[in-house]
Amino acid sequence: MTPILLLMLILSRKVGQSIVIDGRIIVKVVRVDGDQIKLGIQAPTEVPVHRQEIFDEIQRGITRGNGAHGHNKLWQLLAGDSKPTPETQPTPPPPPHP
Repeated sequence: MTPILLLMLILSRKVGQSIVIDGRIIVKVVRVDGDQIKLGIQAPTEVPVHRQEIFDEIQRGITRGNGAHGHNKLWQLLAGDSKPTPETQPTPPPPPHP
């Protein structure tokens, strides 16, 4: 199989500036803290947006059919390598008061 060559567009942006992808995805530089850059992403709900390491883990889980193992590994990535526990798993919001 011949590898596909992907090119990367490199842009400079300042805090508060944005780029637009495909006329419907906006990536905005929100804040710079030392070597960490905070990005805000506006995208239609049908467009999945993931950090690269999460995307890679999802793809590995799909190709391996990892089931619970893949789910646990994903939780570890999201929670900073801690194992999922009832305290770290999302819970539904409480019912509204009458």
